[in-house]
Amino acid sequence: MPARTCRRIILRDRPAAGITTTTFTTETVPRPVPADGEALIEVFWLGIDATQRTWLNPGPTYIQPVDIGAVMRGSGVGRVVESRNPELPEGRWVYGELGWQEYAIARTGGLFGVNPVPPGIEPRHTLTVFGVSGLTAYIGVTEVLRVAESDAVLVTGAAGSVGSLAGQIARLAGARVIGTAGSDRKTGWVRDTAGFDACLNYRTDDIRAGLRDFAPDGLTAVFDNIGGALLEQALDNLAVHARIALCGSISSGYTDDGYGTGPANYMQLAFRRARMEGFLFFDHAAVFPAALARLSGWAATGELRWAEDIVDGLQNAPAALQRLFDGANLGKQLVRVRMAE
Repeated sequence: MPARTCRRIILRDRPAAGITTTTFTTETVPRPVPADGEALIEVFWLGIDATQRTWLNPGPTYIQPVDIGAVMRGSGVGRVVESRNPELPEGRWVYGELGWQEYAIARTGGLFGVNPVPPGIEPRHTLTVFGVSGLTAYIGVTEVLRVAESDAVLVTGAAGSVGSLAGQIARLAGARVIGTAGSDRKTGWVRDTAGFDACLNYRTDDIRAGLRDFAPDGLTAVFDNIGGALLEQALDNLAVHARIALCGSISSGYTDDGYGTGPANYMQLAFRRARMEGFLFFDHAAVFPAALARLSGWAATGELRWAEDIVDGLQNAPAALQRLFDGANLGKQLVRVRMAE
């Protein structure tokens, strides 16, 4: 039987820099009760993404910030335990915007609703390869960069949930791919498991020299998750008519001070007649069915691999989010709220 109470993580203070012990608080409230058209979801997994840090700042980005005193917003996977919605029968596994809490009230459909986990898929994988990470990687590579066999591609943040998939999708398109990561353990995983052609340790390697060696005629495509110095180093090694997809700028810390300074060498875009474009995966909803079909096919044949970094306990969700900015995670950061029976 579901518990009669519900723990949830509440935003208490907007952090000036990193997330601290005072940023969030945990409260226990009565278990919510679904109204007509709603279902009660018992949350088992949370997906942790760097973009969640931007929601803690006071100003809006592509979405309004989380209010002080509100449950922290976030994706999750859970099981229906009580329902007043025939599309969400009891026992059904669902994924969507569930928030940092043990139980969530949900409706079906839409960007912030929930959807059933497709048959045959491990529920938590809807937070990784079959969720935001996989769709962002696929859309960035196929729709924004339009990677082809002739391309020499750089993926920054190559050991992260999005970057690792983006590089593999580019390789599946026939391109040569180099990544960057922050430790020898990560660069080894990117090369040996994710199958990139090469990967540089941005803490110890000469990035500009490594990129010149990999692409003497310049990079034709860049999938950037990091921004900062790595983006500048990429701009200094562009081919004519190169394309750059801006997915993130995690090196900035996504603090209220800003999301990173503009690259000092941005005129390389003009000199190389290159294009730099930001994107958000949900602007490409029409592509989702085809994207998920291809991701499913690659996953089934073992051509697509991913890593999961699991932290146990709802109370540890804030620390899990900070791990992304400390470079502690390999692959998708997940929080296991409870064990499945």
